Amino acid sequence: MPKYLTELKTKTLNDGKWEILEPLIYVSDIVWKIVVPEGFISDFASVPRIPVIYAMVGNCSHRAAVIHDYLYRIGAKPDVKREIADWVFDEAMGVKNVPRWRRWIMWAGVRIGGRGAYKKLEL
Repeated sequence: MPKYLTELKTKTLNDGKWEILEPLIYVSDIVWKIVVPEGFISDFASVPRIPVIYAMVGNCSHRAAVIHDYLYRIGAKPDVKREIADWVFDEAMGVKNVPRWRRWIMWAGVRIGGRGAYKKLEL
């Protein structure tokens, strides 16, 4: 059964990103255990600021977004294919009871727009 073992603790940075202050630990049914290290930088979910879209899916599921950001980075452990990282994102949103329709929109967004970010950034 997937679950978060720790809470998300962050500090806002000046550039609109967040620094992880303590490891975020998530147990996935898909890839087992993911530990996002202290000091990791995330932008949470990069939802376009188009009013209707942002109103529907913006500013939600920060924990899942951090897990997803981490899996997309070079050096992440486990090292997974992009499609698997996207499915873990969906799974992690479900753990926090994000409605299925919202999860689908977020998942579709990373499938469509995530290619350019996958394995591009160092940890």
